[in-house]
Amino acid sequence: MADARHRRHDIHSDMLEVTSSSNRRRRLFVDENGVATAGGDAPSDTATFSNLNPGTSDADVLGGNSSRVIWGTNVSISDSMSAVTDLLWNFQKKYRLIKDGELAEGEDLPADHVGHTKEYVVMIKTMLELGVTALNLDARNLKSYPPTRKLWHQLQAFPNEIIPIMDVAIKEAMVKLAEARMQEMRSQQSQQSQQTAGYARHRESSSMPPMPSSDIDSGPAGVERTGPDAVDLPDLVMEVEKRVYRVRPFGLDKTINLRELNPGDMDKLVSVKGLVIRTTPVIPDMKDAFFRCSVCHHTVKVDIDRGKIAEPTKCPRPVCESSNSMQIVHNRSGFSDKQVIKLQETPDSVPDGQTPHSVSLCAYDELVDVCKAGDRVEITGIFKCNQVRVNPRQRTVKNVFKTYVDALHIQKVDKRRMGIDVSTIEEELSEQIAGDVEETRKVSEEEEAKIKATAARPDVYELLSRSLAPSVYEMEDVKKGILLQLFGGTNKSFEKGGSPRYRGDINVLLCGDPSTSKSQILQYVHKIAPRGVYTSGKGSSAVGLTAYVTRDPETRQLVLESGALVLSDGGVCCIDEFDKMSDSTRSVLHEVMEQQTVSIAKAGIITTLNARTSILASANPIGSKYNPNLPVPQNIDLPPTLLSRFDLVYLVLDRIDEQNDRRLARHIVSMYLEDAPENASTQEIL
Repeated sequence: MADARHRRHDIHSDMLEVTSSSNRRRRLFVDENGVATAGGDAPSDTATFSNLNPGTSDADVLGGNSSRVIWGTNVSISDSMSAVTDLLWNFQKKYRLIKDGELAEGEDLPADHVGHTKEYVVMIKTMLELGVTALNLDARNLKSYPPTRKLWHQLQAFPNEIIPIMDVAIKEAMVKLAEARMQEMRSQQSQQSQQTAGYARHRESSSMPPMPSSDIDSGPAGVERTGPDAVDLPDLVMEVEKRVYRVRPFGLDKTINLRELNPGDMDKLVSVKGLVIRTTPVIPDMKDAFFRCSVCHHTVKVDIDRGKIAEPTKCPRPVCESSNSMQIVHNRSGFSDKQVIKLQETPDSVPDGQTPHSVSLCAYDELVDVCKAGDRVEITGIFKCNQVRVNPRQRTVKNVFKTYVDALHIQKVDKRRMGIDVSTIEEELSEQIAGDVEETRKVSEEEEAKIKATAARPDVYELLSRSLAPSVYEMEDVKKGILLQLFGGTNKSFEKGGSPRYRGDINVLLCGDPSTSKSQILQYVHKIAPRGVYTSGKGSSAVGLTAYVTRDPETRQLVLESGALVLSDGGVCCIDEFDKMSDSTRSVLHEVMEQQTVSIAKAGIITTLNARTSILASANPIGSKYNPNLPVPQNIDLPPTLLSRFDLVYLVLDRIDEQNDRRLARHIVSMYLEDAPENASTQEIL
């Protein structure tokens, strides 16, 4: 097994060490009656079930019949290892297509059909070529493949035991693949050496002048030499042995709301959705501690066990055995990356009259810095709890435990939302997000053909504008302007003049009479924008829009919490009732709308935060009714400095016209009818 310092935080248990090395620990296995069985060695890796009939629905029969299980569970190490290995080498896409209803069970497929593709064989080959150590495992594939149906249930009920077994199975599959690849490379090398030797014999038998010895020695990789060191082949097996491979499960059947997490979900695999409101800096998490005796300088390394490290009370050396002489050496200890993420319920999932709940996430290693504040994510992880001490100096603990989610997979793409503009966010972040899109949001061939057909239409601009908020009647120009805002411009920077940066985001102001569907348009844009925050002018403060200083409940240190404008970085910030804002709140928008930054100097924290956001605001004119006798600047109750920062200002007026009102009423009534308006006697109603 891999070195303990690279284990997946504390979900590994010592009883799950399934290796082929000679230093295997002795374990005690029990049968279903609790009686110890003979032989303390680990079970063999041979499969205990048959795959001759994969169509049967008996998950227990296909999942194995071994009676030696891990205490407290129904997990058999040998059966689970065999099931995971079978999935990696034999799973085909046709099982998933049959489960999704796209194929009929028992249907004969042509030889070149995509259903015959062995998905995970292709994935582990790609992992070997690119050096990737994480395998994204779709739990729906486990459910659709008959031999792993039992494993699918065990993964959700006992993830602490199943996931380390999966890690070991993937490691063995990678080693097997690396050995086959090395054998293939050696055979190619032997063929090349035979061809080279034949070419050398041909030169000796021919009348060609001999090659100088200096040219032979300086040839590329010693072409004339035929031996074991003729060409240095990369040792793929050694590289694979050094790496630590991890499974990233995702794709559970249902997503649990944050407020529905209860003690029944403890130590189970859960999937939650939410909005990231805060991420901590990278924290070094100790994996193994290095102790040295202060008397005889004897050293010992202690691994983590269930989140704790047992400090030696005396020197383990028999000659010394000094009590309380072991001191930790920090720079010789092993650490891994850790990050604590604060996840909050999205506003659309909060019940009426309730405040949003939040939960802490712990991300490790590759998942660190994957998401940032403002991202809407779906987390797959293990729901865990920790005891909290009343006093750090005492061993008494509280009766209420602290809960958190141990993140295993982070998915950032919401299928109902638009993609993120790559020119608005940083280059490396856009590449990272572009890589995650392929994993989580796949476009089918039919959808791709439909997108290309729509793009080829000459009236695509009008079509997209009509598709924006279709329930809102007319307002074609306003929809076109908001459509341009959603697509955005390109951020430009010029080398001349000190490389100034010009914003590519468009700010739009809707000003007009009441009941002209301004708020409805803002709500629609907020739903489809990739990142965004919806706020109201009267309920917002200056610190709520920018950033505020608060005290971390865990570390009791002052931290900076992001406001609405910072959370909508790379998206759209919708501000309703813009004219009801106070002047102090409105003044913070000057820097955001032009420089797209937020400068903070509070409580000893001096920083500049990015707020590359488009602002969509709606306001009422003075007196709540537009006065056509006054010019536009006098109707809009905004200072000229702020009004000049809006690129598009729309006047949405409610003109008194019987024909327009009749068409509007017909449109509204037709939305509540299942039939077309003319089929439901709408003409008589109006």
